[in-house]
Amino acid sequence: MASSIKSSALSNVGKIRANNQDSGYAGNNLFVVADGMGGHAGGDVASAIAIRRIRETDKTYTSPGDAEFALQSSLIAANQLLAETVFEHQELTGMGTTVSAMMRVGNSMAIAHIGDSRIYLYRDGELSQITADHTFVQRLVDSGRITPEEAAVHPRRSVLMRVLGDVDAAPEIDTAILGTQPGDRWLICSDGLSSYLAEDRIRKALASGLDADAVGRRLVKETLDHGAPDNVTVVVVDVDESETSSAEVPTTVGSAAAPLTFEGQEGRRPLRLPTILLHPLKVATTPEDSHFEPESDEYLAELIAEDRRRAHRRRITWLVALVVAILLVAGGVFTTYRWTQDHYYVGQQDGTVVIYKGVQQSLGPIALSSVYETTTVSVTDLSNYNRQNVKDTINAGSLKDARAIVERLADASSQ
Repeated sequence: MASSIKSSALSNVGKIRANNQDSGYAGNNLFVVADGMGGHAGGDVASAIAIRRIRETDKTYTSPGDAEFALQSSLIAANQLLAETVFEHQELTGMGTTVSAMMRVGNSMAIAHIGDSRIYLYRDGELSQITADHTFVQRLVDSGRITPEEAAVHPRRSVLMRVLGDVDAAPEIDTAILGTQPGDRWLICSDGLSSYLAEDRIRKALASGLDADAVGRRLVKETLDHGAPDNVTVVVVDVDESETSSAEVPTTVGSAAAPLTFEGQEGRRPLRLPTILLHPLKVATTPEDSHFEPESDEYLAELIAEDRRRAHRRRITWLVALVVAILLVAGGVFTTYRWTQDHYYVGQQDGTVVIYKGVQQSLGPIALSSVYETTTVSVTDLSNYNRQNVKDTINAGSLKDARAIVERLADASSQ
């Protein structure tokens, strides 16, 4: 008995926002929600660009691992598109988007996630939150400083620590592969739903026995009944048993379903994050245009205190490392050199993109990197954005990752 997918995607601007900065997509195998940020002139653009790039991966894959890699690559590609868009349209500086996506392959779901949109699984009467919020308060919960109950009403519960956008050239994407079975009901939603509708009400809606479209409408209606100050986007995915698996008509909702424009508000100043911050955060020109936390003395003081604690931990780590290095200097130099040779990065030499083996430092007169592989990609053929990245060097976790970066640069230069 084959299992088939029935899905629904809906998006609503809510009762307060001037425009819809959410986007959603429900296709044959791919299901995504993106929640944009950056105010009226940027959030809708960010989520639309991300969804339009990611939905290109809605294909059939031979294995869940292939689907997981395709999703992760598409999010990284979307991040680069957002950065390039900001480079060409400075009025969009500071825009970004969350993304929660899943790809169905047989009896598995490949998942990619960044931000605070969520993926839930309803199975056998139980509701489970599959993704973890990349928020400031979730970090406080994980460190034991506040409880989950306190996080739910924390004044900075919407401040993001990880997003796609023009801030981080190499964002960390959470990925996973989970099993799925007939009877499963999956929900992807923006925080416009999860922040204003209790999980018990979400569970009751998913358990109602209604079809995917009716459940989605019920969830949106209940959120609107609670005031719905934010945009609300839901994608409901049912896994059923069926002799045949008929293709669904792909559905795009929210800002990605409308024509894409880059016209910012007249006189709007580019948004720029405080230089003291180590992670991209939600920002806003005014609370009316965005659900991101506005900058304030209290907020910045808390972040500065957190940054000082991180700096203190780093100093302790370096002190311990220095003591160990002094005790083991002879063997340490050799061991350190061997360790560096397991690393790679992409840079340039004589106008050509090359892969270096090692790290971008020297140990006295000893260089800790050397050209490992010369490519055929010319630096002059790259866009201004990619050319600057290559000039500054791009770190890679492995030789495979470095070659993948070169491949993406080559593809971009040929377009």
